[in-house]
Amino acid sequence: MNTRLCAYDLLTPEQRVQLHEVRVHAEQIAFCGTVESALHALPRQGHPAITAFVLLADDRPVAFLLLKRQPLLAHWADADSATLHALQVDERFQGRGLGKICLHALPESVRQIWPEIRQLMLSVSPFNACALAFYLSQGWVECGEAYRGERRLVFRLPPAQGGHQHAS
Repeated sequence: MNTRLCAYDLLTPEQRVQLHEVRVHAEQIAFCGTVESALHALPRQGHPAITAFVLLADDRPVAFLLLKRQPLLAHWADADSATLHALQVDERFQGRGLGKICLHALPESVRQIWPEIRQLMLSVSPFNACALAFYLSQGWVECGEAYRGERRLVFRLPPAQGGHQHAS
């Protein structure tokens, strides 16, 4: 399976339709929402502080995520960060390492669009033990509370090393 993280804006019309077929397990919706709800957060005319990425597997959407930066950052995020929202891996493809592929490709993708960003941040429910364990296993570090018991995690972006693309 060939994979690549692609900016939402670069999807073909057919891939945009296919993206709506991405579904997460019902018990995950409370934590990450649906693709439709995440796409609703994207401004129709675009905005320089919010972007979306899609993981393509053999050119078909299998995962989705949103990133935000200043001035759209949550109150708990550091100014030099981008926040990760709505990471969703299609339930038909879960357990194949696609979430890891997204996270490993993300630093270079962020560097290309927002070179001033030094770290990624997210909040995760303490009741979403699988997600918390997943992010911690991928190098994210817990750094306190985001809000109302949500755990705040940070991933410091490594120094740029040239344009690596991740494929598997």
